[in-house]
Amino acid sequence: MTYTSETPPGAPGVPDGRGAQVRPVPSTAPGTRTAPSPEGLRRPTGPHAVRPGAPPSRPEAPPSPSLEDRAIGTLVGAAVGDALGGPVEGRSPEEIVRRHGGRVTGIVGPFHDDWRTARPLAPYHKGNGHVTDDTLMTHALVRVYESVRDHLDAYDVADHLVPDLIGTPRWIPELEAEALPLQRIFLAEKWIVARLHYGHADPREAGVGNIVNCGAAMYMAPVGIVNAGNPDRAYAEALDVSGAHQSSYGREAAGVFAAAVAAAFAPEATPSSVVVQALRLAKDGTRAAIEAVCEAASSLRDYESALAPLRAAVAPFDTVGPDYRNPSLGARRPSRLHSIEELPIALGMLLVGRGDFRATVLGSVNYGRDCDSIATMSGALAGALRGASAVPTEWSSEVARASRLDLQAPGAALATVAREVFTRDRARARTHEQAFTAISAIPAMTEAGAR
Repeated sequence: MTYTSETPPGAPGVPDGRGAQVRPVPSTAPGTRTAPSPEGLRRPTGPHAVRPGAPPSRPEAPPSPSLEDRAIGTLVGAAVGDALGGPVEGRSPEEIVRRHGGRVTGIVGPFHDDWRTARPLAPYHKGNGHVTDDTLMTHALVRVYESVRDHLDAYDVADHLVPDLIGTPRWIPELEAEALPLQRIFLAEKWIVARLHYGHADPREAGVGNIVNCGAAMYMAPVGIVNAGNPDRAYAEALDVSGAHQSSYGREAAGVFAAAVAAAFAPEATPSSVVVQALRLAKDGTRAAIEAVCEAASSLRDYESALAPLRAAVAPFDTVGPDYRNPSLGARRPSRLHSIEELPIALGMLLVGRGDFRATVLGSVNYGRDCDSIATMSGALAGALRGASAVPTEWSSEVARASRLDLQAPGAALATVAREVFTRDRARARTHEQAFTAISAIPAMTEAGAR
């Protein structure tokens, strides 16, 4: 499949609100794999062969996961992806192979044995099943939803998220100690506290001036869960919430990722349909980067062959550059032409892995660079598509044990909040409908009547 936003007028697809269509279309690119024609298939023989003319037998489709199952799958999947990617964060695929004697295939230890002092990651114990700030921020946002129990906006970040980060000590796996989350989160997240708690900035504008990275996008999965099945509402809400944290394409990625999670909750959702919804809503460089990466991913069927092509596809939109640890002075600055790297790659790996959790997350981890955040996003999407059972138990149980976290409870709690919010939304929609019906029944004033 080739992902494109340039479809002919009248072609079937998803309207993007501006009259255009966005859809996956059959690829004609050289080397693209296509299904063989019926004439090219060998007719099966033997006692279990299907007789000519007999209807083909179809395996019974598994039941669609429930809201609760998908919500738990989303957040467990995100945490597991985060923990698997943490120890190789910032490394190239080649460095990962040299360190581990091959690709990472599960939970591994720190990249450096002397992790307590090895720069640039000391004193953080990344590895051995420890989640990173991606999961700490995701769970913090879940707690905000549990408190507000309705849609969120930037003011809720100021009123609830910031006090949580600076006022309640929690177990920090990478520090192997109880500490304030503020003492672990990255500088781009500390910005929220500096701007809102100390600077008293308008929450809707507090993200302006921060570096533009994946800081907001990495923890926006809860917004998608609360707006399950409604990517448009998830996109708008995430843009509002993340305005307190990010600007430009960092904020845009937060909206698109939340929308992708919401789209993954649809009963018949597939990796392809999730990408279509992401493209429908994405703007500027974010849209272009997702399109380029997903076109490259469409003809690939294993993550080993995808590592270099996906990096090449996203490189023109990535401001960090080839040396991840030494970005240029122009990196992470606002732009309408660029995109964060993490979201397009996560969507690309979701396509390459065809939604399978192991393939999707291991591809994200072995990609390297900011792979804990990439695997957080792709793990959330794979978990949303297929539910909690898609996440390997040997991974999730060890991450929960090593990180001292209940990985199931946040998803279950958020599913309850989502049901409550949907009930409120339905009541609000009825009130609006009644008001608009009454308004529209008032006869229009003619020009003559106005005089």
